[in-house]
Amino acid sequence: MKIASFAILVVLLNGLLGWSTNLPQNVGADVPSGKLNSLSFAPFREGQGPLDEKFPTPEQIDDDLRLMSDKTHSIRTYASAEGNMPLIPALARKHGLKMIQGAWLGSIKADNKAEVAEVIRSANANPDVVKRIIVGNEVLLRGDLDIKTLIEYIREVKRSVKQPVSYADVWSIYMKYPELIKEVDYITIHILPYWEDEPITVDQAPEHVERIVKQVQHEADTIAPNKPILIGESGWPGEGRQRGWSVPSVVNEAKFIRALIKVANQNGFDYNIVEAFNQSWKSELEGVVGANWGLYSVDRKEVFPLTGLVYENPDWLNTVILSTMLFLIIVAYSWKPLKSLSSMHLAIFLLFSQILTFLLVSMTGDLWYTSYSNWQRFQTLLTVGLNAVLAGLILQRGYSLLTNRAADPKFGAWIYTLYILFAGFAVYKTFGLAIDGRYISFPTPSFYIPVMGIFGLMIISIITECSWSLPLMDINKLAGHQNAKADQDKIIGYALLAMSLTLTIWETKAFIIGRDFILAYPNIAERIGVAFIFSATNYQLVIWLACLAILTLPLLVSGNKTGK
Repeated sequence: MKIASFAILVVLLNGLLGWSTNLPQNVGADVPSGKLNSLSFAPFREGQGPLDEKFPTPEQIDDDLRLMSDKTHSIRTYASAEGNMPLIPALARKHGLKMIQGAWLGSIKADNKAEVAEVIRSANANPDVVKRIIVGNEVLLRGDLDIKTLIEYIREVKRSVKQPVSYADVWSIYMKYPELIKEVDYITIHILPYWEDEPITVDQAPEHVERIVKQVQHEADTIAPNKPILIGESGWPGEGRQRGWSVPSVVNEAKFIRALIKVANQNGFDYNIVEAFNQSWKSELEGVVGANWGLYSVDRKEVFPLTGLVYENPDWLNTVILSTMLFLIIVAYSWKPLKSLSSMHLAIFLLFSQILTFLLVSMTGDLWYTSYSNWQRFQTLLTVGLNAVLAGLILQRGYSLLTNRAADPKFGAWIYTLYILFAGFAVYKTFGLAIDGRYISFPTPSFYIPVMGIFGLMIISIITECSWSLPLMDINKLAGHQNAKADQDKIIGYALLAMSLTLTIWETKAFIIGRDFILAYPNIAERIGVAFIFSATNYQLVIWLACLAILTLPLLVSGNKTGK
């Protein structure tokens, strides 16, 4: 009866925590009529993408445009000639959508020629649908073309069509190349606060967009007065790596879009939101964050609505149910051994079990959602499998500590081996974050079990010993491992420590060397201070550093060659 009562209490706490952390949130005023002015549209699905030249079928594009007709009045496309893209204008007409049609330019002349020819043909054949044209997208930012060649393409299209013609790039490019302002019929700028050199909070972002548009308008008026401006891309990622104070999340994505539209309507700004669908192929270039800017997921499920309340994780109940089922299986399997535990130790074991099962299920969902290829899914399954094995072993070790029983040397060896494996993997992942972490997400979910598992064993050891001392934190004592290799442990521990320091320095350096950041903070001392604050208040970074600290401590105090 005691076991059942405690188990029910733990299940209720699990449900309460899941419910309270996933309440629907008010993210601002509804989008008027529930529709956007314009929405970026790339119709690629899972396994498709321009890099591999795998394109959607006409039927898939038709289905997507039917979805878009409920979300937007117009769509912006980026390419015209590749795959089945030439079919889009006719299908857009079918669903009552207008278009801002793009011609994709790159470094290959033949491809550029085909894109320009097709956008000209399409604009002249579909004047009722194609209302504006954009020649090239961030081609100057990428360095694929020089300004002279780009202007030649713009002029060629302008001579051949009646629609207004523009070029799209980040807003600073128009400041760098003011001659563009004279060439285009309207100025198309991308303003993505998440990617700015000085990343800001989502609440500050709409004001930032307003300031940038007015700044560009002021500069443009000195060259070509009253030239229209289109915010060609603005949005917020729903998943991925935090940058400074810019936190990707579904709630923040919805909040930004609604606030941006409010600012746009108040100021009469013309805008296009990026983007309609999450683009899994972008993960190869921009990681998880690059693949998650859509109103819909890659499998065409709505990420968030344009009206009403928004859930950060609408599937939270499934996580609670699955983790509860797994927890109850553990309780049923361990029912007889659990009878030997005192009330306090029983409560500790059950709570520890529920925490680990919840983290295991949560990790599985997080990693699977952000896996975009068979290779990534294999890595997810391997990671989850190793975490599951380690969780089972750690629970067994926790039970032996709570009952003051000798450790099973075989189990102890497995815990130690898996822990060293994860610690080495943490060194590798942190090194990658440090040297080139712009698009790499913090790998925290992959380490839920080794971090919280070993931390739980630390707490249990302190409780059962009724004291605290560094030797109790020794990985070999915690694991019940009898063949300690203190020198090896310390080497890995110092490697983790060194990577933690390197990551912090490089994270701060990334801000310091940003061009706009330098302009904003010309004084080097002030710049370093502000950059450090951005790093120190990045909660994803702080949590990962805390994980590394927990992984490091048992290795650095290693040296006790006996296990309890």
